[in-house]
Amino acid sequence: METAINTSNRYELKELELNSLLEITQAINENLPENSLYKIYNFTLRANLKLGKLMLLVHEKNNWELKLSFGTQKDYADVDDSTNELVKKQKILFNADLVGSAFSEFEVAIPVFHKDELLAIVFLGGVTNAEEKELIENHLNFIQALTNIIMVAIENKKMARARLEQEVYAKEMEIAKKVQQLLFPKSLPENNNFSIDAHYSPHHTVGGDYYDWLSIDEHRKIVCIADVSGKGVPAALLMSNFQASLRTLLRKTTNLEEVIHDVNHQVFESANGENFITFFIALIDLKKKELTYVNAGHNPPFLMLANGQIEKLDKGTLVLGALKEIPFLEIGKTKIKNTQTLLLYTDGLTEAFNEQEEEFGPERVIDILNNNNTVKPSLLLSKILDSIDGFIGNRPLSDDITLLACQFHV
Repeated sequence: METAINTSNRYELKELELNSLLEITQAINENLPENSLYKIYNFTLRANLKLGKLMLLVHEKNNWELKLSFGTQKDYADVDDSTNELVKKQKILFNADLVGSAFSEFEVAIPVFHKDELLAIVFLGGVTNAEEKELIENHLNFIQALTNIIMVAIENKKMARARLEQEVYAKEMEIAKKVQQLLFPKSLPENNNFSIDAHYSPHHTVGGDYYDWLSIDEHRKIVCIADVSGKGVPAALLMSNFQASLRTLLRKTTNLEEVIHDVNHQVFESANGENFITFFIALIDLKKKELTYVNAGHNPPFLMLANGQIEKLDKGTLVLGALKEIPFLEIGKTKIKNTQTLLLYTDGLTEAFNEQEEEFGPERVIDILNNNNTVKPSLLLSKILDSIDGFIGNRPLSDDITLLACQFHV
């Protein structure tokens, strides 16, 4: 008679386990979110076992995260060190193994592995008699298998989500790269009295660097450079909108004060004050022998004067788009005498670091200019790029580097 009862109990136990596994499998197949899977798991264990305590710790990014907790006396939100000591034993632990640890209130701790990788630990406790303890012990393999199924399903969800995010990110970068390439001028002038050369070194991600030039007439030329905060498609689209607005404005007026106020308004409206643009623009008038400029929060370009001196062009205003109205604006002016060279650059140049955490800095740029104050723009940029490559060594760039050298004379 006793054998028949035990057989019946074992049959009911297996049926209970099978139904629970089918329910969990159906939930996984229905692609329920992670929180729902944890809730079903929680309900399944608490409904089938007479538990007073239940806790699930999941190993994520080298840390332990508390995913489920019921009936515990202590707060187990921060148990990394204690858990790491516990799992060194790599086996199912009973109350005698847990005495003296941070988890002494539990009767059982079940580590869950997948391909030798520890995914989680299930803690069970709060049983009141020997029958309930025996029930838990009879379910140990089932609990371990159930937890493994849940954790592997959740890991697969994370991996699928990560792959999808990577695909979306790659597509965004491809779009942003194409947009950015369209912003750069198709050709650069190389005349007797006015020539330009430029270079763009992209970082791993696509940023918002931009340079341009525009011929107003035979004697007046515009050169400019900009850097938008942020990366990817939003930065590229904001810079694209900025370029379109700027070019439209410059065909109507070369009054830099009017231009700056207008493009600031355009950037502020487009970015809702969330992004800004550093910007430098220079109007080179070979007939008047005058260079007029505005620096809107950009790295000060260097102007190599005819006497060998180097002037920093830092007069202007704040970055564009930070405020609806520009609070102040100073127009910079300098006379053009003989041959002069103007170097525009983004902060990726001066803020490049070598393997010893040293910054390239503006001083090294000035040294290069002092030694190459009469060379053509293409050779000057080549000297700068050779210098930066030698400086950073094997360390990758931390930002885009954009350079524009403009040489002119009257």
